[in-house]
Amino acid sequence: MPTIRYEQEGQQVGCIEGANLRRATLDSGLNPYKGLNNLNNCGGVGQCGTCVMEVVEGLNNLSPRSDVEEVYLADRPANYRLSCRTTVNGDVTVRTRPDDGAGKGSNSLVGAVKSLFGR
Repeated sequence: MPTIRYEQEGQQVGCIEGANLRRATLDSGLNPYKGLNNLNNCGGVGQCGTCVMEVVEGLNNLSPRSDVEEVYLADRPANYRLSCRTTVNGDVTVRTRPDDGAGKGSNSLVGAVKSLFGR
């Protein structure tokens, strides 16, 4: 059974292999969203880019970045993931709500459109 360690919260939870990172986080009582994103998120369908997590350890134990993530996270490091688009296949340590995770650069509606059209 994979273990998800939440660095900032000092907690860890077990999940089934293939679990969705966002869902596992919410089920454990933790919050992947920051500030107003608690209200204006898309509910986990990969359309808002607000559930960003930074993977501290175990990046190879997650599914590869999806096309949606490539758009929303175009100017973020490879260890930044949209938790709603990430499958957990082994132990991982994450940092929820990184300071530069959501609402800036490509990880905003305007930024995502620019990434899609190359401007």
